[in-house]
Amino acid sequence: MPAEWEPHEATWISWPHPNGISFPGRYESILPTFVRMSEVLSESEIVRINVSDSAQERTVRSLLKKAVPERIEFFHIPTDEPWCRDHGPIFIRRDEDPQLAVMDFGYNAWGWKYPLFDADDAVPAQIGEKLGLTIFDCNGFVLEGGSIDVNGAGALLTTKNCLLNPNRNPTLSQQQIEDTLRQSLGVHEILWLGEGLEGDDTDGHVDDITRFVSHDTVVTVVEEDENDANYEPLQNNLQILRAAKINRKKSLNIHSLPMPAPLYREGQRLPASYANFFIANKVVLMPAFSDVHDAWALSVLKEVFPTRQIMPIDCRELIWGLGAFHCLTQQQPAV
Repeated sequence: MPAEWEPHEATWISWPHPNGISFPGRYESILPTFVRMSEVLSESEIVRINVSDSAQERTVRSLLKKAVPERIEFFHIPTDEPWCRDHGPIFIRRDEDPQLAVMDFGYNAWGWKYPLFDADDAVPAQIGEKLGLTIFDCNGFVLEGGSIDVNGAGALLTTKNCLLNPNRNPTLSQQQIEDTLRQSLGVHEILWLGEGLEGDDTDGHVDDITRFVSHDTVVTVVEEDENDANYEPLQNNLQILRAAKINRKKSLNIHSLPMPAPLYREGQRLPASYANFFIANKVVLMPAFSDVHDAWALSVLKEVFPTRQIMPIDCRELIWGLGAFHCLTQQQPAV
């Protein structure tokens, strides 16, 4: 599995629906963020958008007035919710074949938390078929794209709280899960972090806490308030990263990202995180929260991505759906 910062042919997104459950009563308020995300990405690469039918395609086309038109492509692939990172295909390269292949893992709405996910579960195979790519059926193994992060050189980050949760693959041991990741994604080192963020309904996706930004460098979110619920879990993860080795001998370079001030919805803590950025060919989409820490996060990302433009986009409405830009996107590597 190539690293996210390697060249993309395209980025895939799944457009939300007015009757979806991710943004109850707030569909209209999140559309500007989707539009801005799509427009910025179109300046960097092709944007491939899953829509239900021609009617939704016409609606979305009418919204994307400032997008680069020749870089917007629509695919009539129905979805239940817009979280393409988790229900979309994971693309891999194979040494014996110059073409990409699609890994079609099982998807069960983050451990059967939400009632409708059949359409989402079918997305990888449909994309693979439309692109004419080989599809490896891994539906017996549940894996969301946001639960893993790779460096493209054999190392993978994940969390025990998510991948070892019995609501994903209850009959498999940690060793069996590691074996499946190695065989399907071509990794040989698996770095296990502990818990994710307070309020994260995915049971702790790693893309909200720690991300590879080069073969031997990560950024990880750190909470400074000792009274915050995220303080101890994030400190524990930081200690794990400090002790970790790449290629069994090299320590990781670690850059700390701040956490924004807590955001709540109807009394529920929202998993707002600057780590949920998306790396495109020319830009990095950074979640912003009109918070004093936005500038700090921006400076960190500028340091680790010196050749890309860092694009902060307000996610205060989007985070009501419990995710941000990385959750909404899935890269298709260049061949």
